[in-house]
Amino acid sequence: MDTQAKKILLEIARNSVEAAVKREPTPDIFSDLPELQEKQGAFVTLKVHNQLRGCIGSFTSDLPLYKLVSEMAVSAATEDPRFTFNRIKPPELNRIEIEISVLSPLKRIKNPLDFELGKHGIFIKKGGLTGCFLPQVAVETGWSKEEFLSHCCSSKAGLPDNAWEYGDIEIYIFTAEIIEEKLHKKT
Repeated sequence: MDTQAKKILLEIARNSVEAAVKREPTPDIFSDLPELQEKQGAFVTLKVHNQLRGCIGSFTSDLPLYKLVSEMAVSAATEDPRFTFNRIKPPELNRIEIEISVLSPLKRIKNPLDFELGKHGIFIKKGGLTGCFLPQVAVETGWSKEEFLSHCCSSKAGLPDNAWEYGDIEIYIFTAEIIEEKLHKKT
């Protein structure tokens, strides 16, 4: 994705988050850039001082990418269940760092260890239980493949941490193009 498209997506995400937190209508957006018209999955992650404040996404979408990013940005700011009692407040807006992960299609793997840490994210499914980790989680945590799978099973999908070892769950991998907006530190 080129620099202009990345800049537009970050601007859309920031404007959407700010409107949602201030309880204002989401701004009307449009982009005719072909790469932003693609229908693909995306996650939006919000952090303050490197601490997670929201992360929501979708693996597929019938919406153009730029609209999905807007919707996921609003959801990350207002609907992440981990922050139900601690939503982002307007005074935090100038400290919010935005990360957009534009996803490849999911690819099912038979061998649970058949992925590359830091390159692949994982999506685990058993019945109605699901969980996922974006590729960057492995880098941020320093987990091994086994730990990555175990934490996804237990903390994300609500399964026993060793559920991935038994072959009766579906494991998918994907890659993500990460688009970051880092705030400039004042010295």
